[in-house]
Amino acid sequence: MLQAARHPQAPGAEPDGPPLTVHHLRQVLLWPLRLISTAADDSEQRRAPWRLLRDMGEASPWREQFDEFTGDADHFHERHYNEFVAFLPYVQRFLYGEGRAGRQGDAASERSPMRVFRRHDIAAVRVQPRPGDPPLTLQVVHIDLYFFYGVDIVLLNVEVAGDELPLPLAEELMYRFGRAYPAGWYADGRPQHSLTQCEWLDREGRVLVSSDSRDRDAFLAHVAEHRAPRIAAHWEYVLAPLVNHHSAREGALRFRQIEYYRMPMMAYVAVDDPAALTRSDFVRLGLVTGAGDTAQHTDRALPYADAHLADFEQRYCYDRFWAATGAAPRTRYLCSGLSLVVVGDARNEFYRCRDRGVLAQFRHQHFLLFLIAHFQKATLLMASDQLAEALMAMDLTSPESIRRFKRRIRIAFVAFLSFTHRYWFHEVSEQAHVKALWRMCREHLQIDPLYAEVKERIDDMNGYLDADALRRQANTVVRLTVVTIFGLIGTVTTGFLGMNLFAESDASWLTKTAVFTVVFVPTIALTFYTMVKSKRLSDFLDVVSDERVSTWNKLRAFGAVWGHHAE
Repeated sequence: MLQAARHPQAPGAEPDGPPLTVHHLRQVLLWPLRLISTAADDSEQRRAPWRLLRDMGEASPWREQFDEFTGDADHFHERHYNEFVAFLPYVQRFLYGEGRAGRQGDAASERSPMRVFRRHDIAAVRVQPRPGDPPLTLQVVHIDLYFFYGVDIVLLNVEVAGDELPLPLAEELMYRFGRAYPAGWYADGRPQHSLTQCEWLDREGRVLVSSDSRDRDAFLAHVAEHRAPRIAAHWEYVLAPLVNHHSAREGALRFRQIEYYRMPMMAYVAVDDPAALTRSDFVRLGLVTGAGDTAQHTDRALPYADAHLADFEQRYCYDRFWAATGAAPRTRYLCSGLSLVVVGDARNEFYRCRDRGVLAQFRHQHFLLFLIAHFQKATLLMASDQLAEALMAMDLTSPESIRRFKRRIRIAFVAFLSFTHRYWFHEVSEQAHVKALWRMCREHLQIDPLYAEVKERIDDMNGYLDADALRRQANTVVRLTVVTIFGLIGTVTTGFLGMNLFAESDASWLTKTAVFTVVFVPTIALTFYTMVKSKRLSDFLDVVSDERVSTWNKLRAFGAVWGHHAE
């Protein structure tokens, strides 16, 4: 593993002694993005967008990842088995599909709803969290894209690893690495809250791309023109050939930001003695606040007010294993929804074990529950966006626009039903710690209230369409009834006792055709005219049928049929 450069005294060191050392750090980013497709809503290309990426071949660095469940049995390890059995059967079907050995075929789309693509050309990343920090070269463990059948969501997953980092430096890395673009700039041009510098490296250590976070004018111009943020160059490079929807570049797969620019993050932190960490350290790790300006306060200073953090342990800490006994003593999980951090003893073999221990669980079971929670939230946010876009695009003066609106709402309703029955889970596992972390993620992300809100909006719009359809149907029945009533007068009059006004049964066919035409054309005109006036005629019939209305008012209602406004 590539090592981080060390300085004799780290810039963020506590004034009363050297900071603790993070012997091993794993940081996992998970960035949900919305796919913008030009394909038809009911097309297979729209339901399975990864096919475009797969069909690009050598033009794309991404390759479909056939995991250990589908590949060579020699690569299937005990940690993969433990991952599989940790989840309930319906979650297993979502994660691994059924009959997954045949997933290469197109017919397997519905059986394998999740597809993973991985790129192998990026081997490391060189970062500098703050101007005074030493450059760090971290190993890139993997970079993946997660697609889901029938959902216009893709999740970028980046996992990096580093060794022997001062704790304040590790905190700053956790705080700054997962930023899609700068939040702003200092007076000297430095980006706020983002990495000072970031470079992706290949296997030979050559720079593939550098961050452009200092190019303030480019970011300002992009927002001024597109009313949408500009993605930093190093993240655009990672996502290519996926293209920012607001970019001028061409691309069949386009994306747009759907959540906050700060990517959800997981971290595995291994230190010599977790009990030596202060409450301030746990707060900074759990809430991912960064090390802050530690030179101006003691190591016990909190990043926020005491009252704000009074219930920190109850809300954000899972302390089932925070004890001096057990397979991995002094292991603490910190979950805020947007982050999931585990801190433990680097000297403990079970905590470090990548096959059966906490590290294996972190990278497998815990990662998947974190992924499912954020996938659910991103899908609900996307559904809400689609409803708003459909409403904004509707033009009440255009029948074609109204038809498109109805179609989009119907499709959104069907998509929401599909999401509910395919991807919506209240529980994912019966293992106590997985179940507890899952519930903490959902509660902090407020997924259940978001689901209820989106469901209510979709039901409201679908109810409006149903009511509109009933209204139109009722209007049609009214018009047909009016035409029938007034047509009945002529039918009864001319057909009374089989009476014919003109006895032309023995006339020539030419005379019969002429008489038919003379009668047919006015009848058609009268029928259409009656339909045009059907609404006012219906109002007139309502007045006539009301015994409380005087004869004079009934005559006025009849005259109003041809007036400018019905009475």
